[in-house]
Amino acid sequence: MKKRAIQIVPSRLRGMEMVTADTDFSFGRHTHDQFGIGLMDRGAQKSLSGRGRVESSAGDIITVNPGEVHDGSPLAGTRAWRMIYCHPERLNQCFADISEGRFTSGEFSRPVFSNHQLAACFNRLFCAVTQSDALAAQETLLVMTAALAEIPHPPLAFPQDGIVRAREMIDDGPGSPLTLAELAAEAGLSQYQLLRGFKRRTGLTPHAYLLQRRLLLARRLILAGDGLAEVADACGFADQSHMTRLFVRSFGYTPGSFSRQSA
Repeated sequence: MKKRAIQIVPSRLRGMEMVTADTDFSFGRHTHDQFGIGLMDRGAQKSLSGRGRVESSAGDIITVNPGEVHDGSPLAGTRAWRMIYCHPERLNQCFADISEGRFTSGEFSRPVFSNHQLAACFNRLFCAVTQSDALAAQETLLVMTAALAEIPHPPLAFPQDGIVRAREMIDDGPGSPLTLAELAAEAGLSQYQLLRGFKRRTGLTPHAYLLQRRLLLARRLILAGDGLAEVADACGFADQSHMTRLFVRSFGYTPGSFSRQSA
């Protein structure tokens, strides 16, 4: 009996759609009008695309360009994967940003990438889109687009005071829902310039730096006696459980433990 489980996952970010699949179904030749970025989670498949016949297995990144005719069949049994479909306008903005205006459109260069770092990057992107974390999603999408389109990095050569202004913008309002576009505008840089320059100067991406500032703010508010739910909301976390996960990951203990020990 054929197994076919394909689900559309709600996306809270404009221009991005997500699908999960766990199936032994063989897809006939078809096209999408979006860019597709996916991760094979289990099993393997073979496919014919405009870039040749390829095979992919668990851990591989798979891509499709708009209008590219492709199919897909399992190599044995079922296979599972997740896909993120991006509107061309959103990806073309990434191409222009990464290339500093040299390209206003582009394509993914290969249909399959075997790269553990890209697989981890995809997982972060999928999580960011489902959680409506615009800053994390745009950061990760830029990094993935640069790698998948194999766009050469322009040299980092611009005044550092813009990076300082972006960092101060985060410091002044860590609980605010900042976007990469807003930070880049404050810095007077492209989003990709900001992402690379910020990490070089601070050792963290803007999103990672923002999370650290939120955690430090949360500690101060907890010490002041605020309730945990109120602290999570004031610091810009998705909810209390989100704050707890990050607290444990950074400090090794929960906000509740910190509150009790500090009382």
